[in-house]
Amino acid sequence: MPQAAKPHVSQQIAVGVFLCTLGIAGCQAGGAGEPSEPKAAAERAIEPNRPKIVVLGDSITAGLGIRLDRAYPARLQERLDAEGYPFKIVNAGVSGDTSAGGLSRLDWVLEGDVRILILALGANDGLRGLPVPEMKRNLSTIIQRATERGIAVLLTGMEAPPNLGETYTSQFRDAFRELASECDIVFFPFLLQGVAGVSTLNQSDGIHPNAEGARIIADHIYSYLRDMLPEISEP
Repeated sequence: MPQAAKPHVSQQIAVGVFLCTLGIAGCQAGGAGEPSEPKAAAERAIEPNRPKIVVLGDSITAGLGIRLDRAYPARLQERLDAEGYPFKIVNAGVSGDTSAGGLSRLDWVLEGDVRILILALGANDGLRGLPVPEMKRNLSTIIQRATERGIAVLLTGMEAPPNLGETYTSQFRDAFRELASECDIVFFPFLLQGVAGVSTLNQSDGIHPNAEGARIIADHIYSYLRDMLPEISEP
């Protein structure tokens, strides 16, 4: 399995700036890029027999500030189609969402023939300084419910703002690693690897990835996802 490098200190600082505005930007955008349950239902109706990969996340996943077809879930779909895989990517990103929010909508998100869940939540928990054990419990429950349905899980990690202190940021980072080990699931340690803090890969707000940044995120995730596909592909 590919191993992602540990985030550089400069990237951790950049993530702190990113997180300090992430939830605010999501609220100001009025839910831009936020998928609605009716829309998800419509997608299911259009392609009822196509197995799905659900990406459960926040504004990064939702593609806040860029066209939906340039968000990283759409880029993942392009890679799957190009390599002949039958899966349909479902973008279940909601701007400003926390691990608790993701858990609250999990049942309808996992409706239908879902084969893989890409779990990309936690950034807004860190932004708000929510208790790490609470976040870890929410994510653990999501993972457990998915695996009970026979759904494979790919967990992506995130960094907490450095202004919350070394103890919190370390516990926050470790929570993702511990979950991956305890639940024996595929793990990509840092969702914004190679993108955080790089001005040319982010929008003018310096926070959210632009189309090229989203493409890089998709490339990193796909390097993990691709290894999972033979095991869950249709015969």
